Amino acid sequence: MQEIWLHVARADTGPVANPLAFLHRVGMNIVLDRVRERQRRAKREQGWSDVAIEQRGGEAADDRPSPEDIVDGRQQARRLAAAIEALPAGAARVFRRHKLDGLSHSEVAAELGITRSAVEKHIAVALRHLREAMQR
Repeated sequence: MQEIWLHVARADTGPVANPLAFLHRVGMNIVLDRVRERQRRAKREQGWSDVAIEQRGGEAADDRPSPEDIVDGRQQARRLAAAIEALPAGAARVFRRHKLDGLSHSEVAAELGITRSAVEKHIAVALRHLREAMQR
């Protein structure tokens, strides 16, 4: 209503034959101006995003992590490294050989001279410890 009043107040028209129709037309013009501006803005933003963002599979995707994600990832990596360092000795040794060095349970068991069942138990202890440390 205020915007319609501003348009009517600054309009330099003479007497209006049908004031209700005039107000209606002014209101419709304001709405059309807003729609057109929204469309222009959408085109501008689309043009920018086409340049700034790579299109993949019909969906816009920016492969770069946000600064917050980078900081969060570094903090999680530090927490995980500290949690691995805090593992009990046996679990730490088995965990490193299996998860970090890529050996199978059987290979770790043969290398360390323990049973495969013991390797599985050490892995379970390590994973439980790491899960608890990361949830804190």
